[in-house]
Amino acid sequence: MLPTSGIPPLAHWRGVWRALGATVDDALYHEVLARYQAPDRHYHTTQHLEEMFALWPLVEPLARHGAEVQAAIWFHDAVFDVTRSDNESRSAEWVRAALLAGGAREVVAARVHSLVMETRHDGEPERADAQALVDLDLAILGADPVRFDQYEHQVRAEYAIVPVTEFRARRREMLERFLARPRIFSTAPLYALREEQARENLSRSVARLSA
Repeated sequence: MLPTSGIPPLAHWRGVWRALGATVDDALYHEVLARYQAPDRHYHTTQHLEEMFALWPLVEPLARHGAEVQAAIWFHDAVFDVTRSDNESRSAEWVRAALLAGGAREVVAARVHSLVMETRHDGEPERADAQALVDLDLAILGADPVRFDQYEHQVRAEYAIVPVTEFRARRREMLERFLARPRIFSTAPLYALREEQARENLSRSVARLSA
C-alpha cells in the first residue's frame, strides 16, 4: 500500500524489487532519491515522483506487470542533464543493469528498460504497461491551472541555459505535438480525469509562447 502523499518509503522500494525477482539494494534507493533532489533540478524532482505515485492506484488495475511499471517510475528521470539528449536511454540502462546485478531475469530487466524509453514521448504508447507509465508521466499536463503554471516555470528554470527565443520555439513545438494527438491520455481513468484540463492548459501555454 502506497502512502497518500510523499515519496514511497524504503519498504515500498523493497517490495518492488522483490516482486521483480531481484535482490533488494537499499543503497540504490537513496542514490536514486539523491538524483531527484539534485539542486539543478526544478521539475524533475521528488515532487514529480510523488505526483506520479499518488495517481498510480488509478492505473494499477490496467497494468500487466505492476512492479515493472513502478520500477520505471522510480528510474524514468533518474538521469537528467539538460545539456544531453540521451537522459532516458541512460536512465533505462541504469535500471536494466541494476536489475540484472540483483538477479532479475533478463526479460524483466528488458521490459523495464523499454518502459523507461517510452518516456521519451516520441510516439503514442501501445502496450498497457507503457500506457499506464506514460499517462502518469504526462498527468501534470492536466493538473489544475495553478499547478500547471508552476510546472511551466519549473521547466523553464531547468532550461535556463537555453536562450529564451529558442526555448519558446522548442517548447511550443512540443506542446503542439501533444495537442495534435487524438488523445493525450491513453488510459480511461486519466483520460476522464485530466484530458479536458490538459487541452485547456496546453492551448493557453501555446498561446502564451506564441505571443
